[in-house]
Amino acid sequence: MAVQSPWPTPEIPETDLTSFVLRHAERLAGKPALIDGPSGRALTYGALAAGVERAAGGLAGRGFGRGDVLALHLPNLPEFPIALHAGLRAGGVVTCASPLATVPELADQLQRARARIVVTVGPLAETAGAAAGGAEVLELGELLAGGPGEPPAARSDPGEVALLLASSGTTGLPKLAELTHRALVANLVQTEIVFPAGEEDRQLGLAPFFHSMGLACVLHRGLASGSTIVTLARFELEAMFRAMAEHRVTQAIVAPPLLPAFIHGKVDLPALRVLGVGGAPTTAALEQAAADRLGVFAGQGYGMTEAAPLIAVAALAEPERLRHGTTGVILPGTEVQVVDDEIWVRGPQLFSGYRDDPDATAATLDADGWLHTGDLGHVDEGARITITGRRKELIKVRGYQVAPAELEAVLMGHPAVADAAVAGVPDEAAGERPKAWIVASGPVDEAELQAYVEERVSPYKRLAAIEVVDELPRSMTGKLLRRVLLERERTEVAMSR
Repeated sequence: MAVQSPWPTPEIPETDLTSFVLRHAERLAGKPALIDGPSGRALTYGALAAGVERAAGGLAGRGFGRGDVLALHLPNLPEFPIALHAGLRAGGVVTCASPLATVPELADQLQRARARIVVTVGPLAETAGAAAGGAEVLELGELLAGGPGEPPAARSDPGEVALLLASSGTTGLPKLAELTHRALVANLVQTEIVFPAGEEDRQLGLAPFFHSMGLACVLHRGLASGSTIVTLARFELEAMFRAMAEHRVTQAIVAPPLLPAFIHGKVDLPALRVLGVGGAPTTAALEQAAADRLGVFAGQGYGMTEAAPLIAVAALAEPERLRHGTTGVILPGTEVQVVDDEIWVRGPQLFSGYRDDPDATAATLDADGWLHTGDLGHVDEGARITITGRRKELIKVRGYQVAPAELEAVLMGHPAVADAAVAGVPDEAAGERPKAWIVASGPVDEAELQAYVEERVSPYKRLAAIEVVDELPRSMTGKLLRRVLLERERTEVAMSR
């Protein structure tokens, strides 16, 4: 049975994404829209809107128009939204690539997107040039300078594709999710009701803008609400805290691995009032500790690129709905059902399909409009979602299913464990057994830690081994890369033979 959001379904305006995101730009023309955290360099709403028109005209002058694809290969800079919305304003489609992408990774994305122009900056230009293929490489400064052309008089239709964002989907293979203007606007409207921001807010622009979390939940959510976004082109812990303090950041969305730094570090952030956690699940204990330490509202969100991206989020608008350890309340206009422990989602924010991949689209988005997320979990009586693992990451022990996230949560409850990952390793008798990789916060007695876990789980969930490591492999959004650990494990086993 489908579970509905507790909020009524909102009306979604029939508009393009750029018009919605920059809806306050004229009224707030003199206010900083974005501030470069380290330098303090500001870009006002007026300069942002004018920059979009100028750059869109320059693209039009190069023959870029309806249906063409602009690729952004940029870090989190104040000018990022100028480049993105110039592409949309010129009638095109935008794909965003990681600034850390290798030449083969970037070349693959550009080819699959059929990119016509790649926008990059000096330090990344060599990679972009090597990966471009037949695409034109344009330095960000050249784009910002504009040109002799004029942007089209007509805006993009809400049903047209706006963004092509990279996703591994439910198969783990790289794909490009097609997101329409309507879906992206819908998700911003839905989010605004549950997790609002205002013109008085200053938001931390740390989550990468090339990724759906940083792009939608920080950049577009911030601009659409009239907030100011404090950007960081690269992550450095002390620099982040300095920027947050100096620019009086009020809202921050971070990945789970950063929570211990907020809890245990020498942090003085009197302006901060909201700490969101996204990109991967975290524990109730860490959420509560962060809330207590900083005196803030702390809660999680849940989403995926194919949902533009938010599906559920901690209810900042109604704090009494908050339950630490859950990933928040289902967004307005969104339905969720659990089928064989898998979360299925339906709503106006869903993607329209994977570019040039009808088989993967059909496997993810069914004929009735349900998105099969591949995430395992459940929904409580308050329409709050709890994620317990990924279907493709389940460990099969003698036919029993073991969710890595469950064991990771147990390990994180031990005072000697700062971070943890669990994955299945081969076992002759059981098929697979769970192994843990941990980052220690102090001296670790492995036998004592094994006993700690055994006291809290069923026998088939007991750990085959524990390995202490300096750090765990994670994506830029904080998602655990268990496959990297398993590849290391296979290599070590092969070399020992």
